[in-house]
Amino acid sequence: MMGLSTTHQGGALTMKFKQNDKQNQRIERISTSHLVVGIDIAKETHVAQATNFRGIILSKRHLSFSNTIEGFEKLERWIDGLQQKHRLKGLIVGMEPTGHYGYNLANWFADKGKSVVMVNPATTKRNKENRDNSPSKSDPKDALVIADVVSRGFYYEYSQQAIVFQRLKT
Repeated sequence: MMGLSTTHQGGALTMKFKQNDKQNQRIERISTSHLVVGIDIAKETHVAQATNFRGIILSKRHLSFSNTIEGFEKLERWIDGLQQKHRLKGLIVGMEPTGHYGYNLANWFADKGKSVVMVNPATTKRNKENRDNSPSKSDPKDALVIADVVSRGFYYEYSQQAIVFQRLKT
């Protein structure tokens, strides 16, 4: 009986180490030359906030933009401006998979070869108080929390689905 529980615990330890290794790899992927953009997805108007790899806010204020091509282009100009101003070459865009509202934006970035990652909404909720010691909710705060969570490696890669499924979703 004793051997069985030791093996089980050892297996759990091994699994935990593998999990930590993957998270460390995700963290190491974000370098000092990366702009980390967190986006709070909504039906009509998304909100973005930008930080560096350490979570330091790089924008004077958040950006609100519409869930349209024009809005996406506004976001792209904002990102380009921040990258030039802070001399950052890399980009990682994080968002929550909120319903189907973010798929158009995620696919638009992926089609441009940009790195898009997803953050579990439960992770965002749990980390809200880390920023300002308050559980309050606002779209700019959520965007900032998403960027923070991404910079700490709590994300998973966005994988584009086949065009047929993309059309169904949009």
